[in-house]
Amino acid sequence: MKERGRPKCPRRVEHTPDVIYFKPRGVPLCELEVVFLAVEELEALRLVDIEGLTQEDAAYQMGISRRSFWEDLQSARKKVAIALTTGKAIEIAGGNYVSTKGHT
Repeated sequence: MKERGRPKCPRRVEHTPDVIYFKPRGVPLCELEVVFLAVEELEALRLVDIEGLTQEDAAYQMGISRRSFWEDLQSARKKVAIALTTGKAIEIAGGNYVSTKGHT
């Protein structure tokens, strides 16, 4: 299905995760449904819920509008809540972002 409207602007992401899968204990991954969380959605969660930034400051840091940031944040929170309450795995991958952290 093709997205409507303007193309999604790449988000600036400072932190990309080393661990990309989370799953309920004791259930093989092959038996689980998976919720896909984009890297930029995880960054939105990190900036607001861990770093304590306002949505306005986080949106500025990611180089997007407050509305786009709010949509990413709401999507991330919903996906995590669904996975936690229904016993699904979470895979963090993909998205539309550029890394702002230099590689060492």
